[in-house]
Amino acid sequence: MDLGKLKDDQKLDLCRWYFRGGFAFLPFLWAINAVWFFWEAFRRNPFEEQKLIRRYVILSAIGVAIWAAGLTTWIIIFQTNRAEWGEFADKISFTIPQGIP
Repeated sequence: MDLGKLKDDQKLDLCRWYFRGGFAFLPFLWAINAVWFFWEAFRRNPFEEQKLIRRYVILSAIGVAIWAAGLTTWIIIFQTNRAEWGEFADKISFTIPQGIP
């Protein structure tokens, strides 16, 4: 999408939609929002909607960071304790490793 073709109020609406969409357990929308609108929020000459766009970009970046930290923590905990958790770990696993016979 070419943001240069949108008016500033349309950019704010799109940024707001992506931010709100991230709350539907879609953190990649926050990542897209932070990347797409970074230039509009921090590099462009000041305009009326810039303050709100900047706020959504910052909050989107924080949301992605929290999701990434949480997911990384869960992966580390699960991978290191999977064998100890036995049947419960098998039930929550998508694939079950075969192991050494």
